Amino acid sequence: MSDALRLVDAHHHVWNLDHRPQPWLDEAGHEPIRRTFGLDDLRSTATRLIAGRQLTSTVVVQCVTSVVETRELLALADENPLIGAVVGWADLTSPAIGDVLDELRAGPGGAYLRAVRHIVQSESDPEWLQRPAVERGLRAVQERGLGYDVLIRSHQLSQAIRLAERLPDLPLVLDHAGKPSIVRHDLADWEQNVRLLAGHPQVRCKVSGLVTEADHEKWTIADIRPVWDVLLSSFGPERLMFGSDWPVCVLAGGWNRWAATVEVLLSGCSAIETDAVLADTATTFYGLISAADGRTAPCS
Repeated sequence: MSDALRLVDAHHHVWNLDHRPQPWLDEAGHEPIRRTFGLDDLRSTATRLIAGRQLTSTVVVQCVTSVVETRELLALADENPLIGAVVGWADLTSPAIGDVLDELRAGPGGAYLRAVRHIVQSESDPEWLQRPAVERGLRAVQERGLGYDVLIRSHQLSQAIRLAERLPDLPLVLDHAGKPSIVRHDLADWEQNVRLLAGHPQVRCKVSGLVTEADHEKWTIADIRPVWDVLLSSFGPERLMFGSDWPVCVLAGGWNRWAATVEVLLSGCSAIETDAVLADTATTFYGLISAADGRTAPCS
């Protein structure tokens, strides 16, 4: 397959409930995904082509606040060529954060650690990303050439804006477009803040996780399109990346239905713009191996 036909899923998860509990799955409504999901499940599920492309590479993302889970994901990436990068977890507030990151990168599969993430959406402190200890930890992330995945809800976008202002050299990617309230059709504040965040050139955005912010049973492309239009006009295709949020997306239609939706959304884009959203942005941000030259691109 030529490099131009790559398809990168920039956001998915795996978990084995026999090996590691996922307490968040105990919440009501998660029954359909309250089981083990592995890479073989993804391979057998992700069969829908997008713009003639089949899945060629993925970014696997942490689920729980556990360095042990991050080690497991790195080892999994080391053994599976489908995984091109890992977004792991480490305690950003710890004075030892730098040592922990160095240890992870020195271990099995450590070269696949390209970013870290914290579940800020669960933090009640409206200034969590501005805590001095957190900022110190993020500077350690930056110093190691890693990026940071920003997992927040729409009401927390102001934290991300301030983070982008204070750390202009830290590569940031907004997970799930900041979780706009699609189900309530309440996008005004989200749009204003997303446009402010997009004004910072070091920020990228994942076109992912949107269907689970809509009505799980009744959503249509018409519900998603207003969000897509804001993202496309704010970030431009060169700063957007496709992600499935599989298997969480199973709650609202699954990988293939989301892939079909993204193809429709991209129908007005040029070939170069489509390449950006489906492969190039994620490849550059996460330093994925390029099929064209076999080199690892730097995080930017």
